[in-house]
Amino acid sequence: MYDVKVLHLLDKVIESIRIIQQRTESIHCVNDFLDSETGTLLLDGVCMKLIASGESIKNLDKLTAGNLLVYYLQIPWREVMGMRDIIVHHYFEVDADVIFNTVQESIPPLLEVLEQMRKDLVEGK
Repeated sequence: MYDVKVLHLLDKVIESIRIIQQRTESIHCVNDFLDSETGTLLLDGVCMKLIASGESIKNLDKLTAGNLLVYYLQIPWREVMGMRDIIVHHYFEVDADVIFNTVQESIPPLLEVLEQMRKDLVEGK
């Protein structure tokens, strides 16, 4: 079993992903992010959670010496970590469509895999 630091990081990412899902329940199209001050604030918040999640996944990979994520290849981990880099280094060029599609299509399977990963670690698999 991995140490407490790994589980703590995993819990933080799971929490962030759940928050993204909760906060974006009312977002049905990309314009919901763009047509109001509330929407743009929400877009900014989602970007921050994606940054934090991507950074934590990078740290998780380092803490496990690259020996954890390789067991969950149904997620494109480089893209997850790369999303963080794009948002951080090109923030003013972030495409709301990409964020919307990420929230709608990538977040649900990511959460599912992260929860399975946590379960596997706790059970010693």
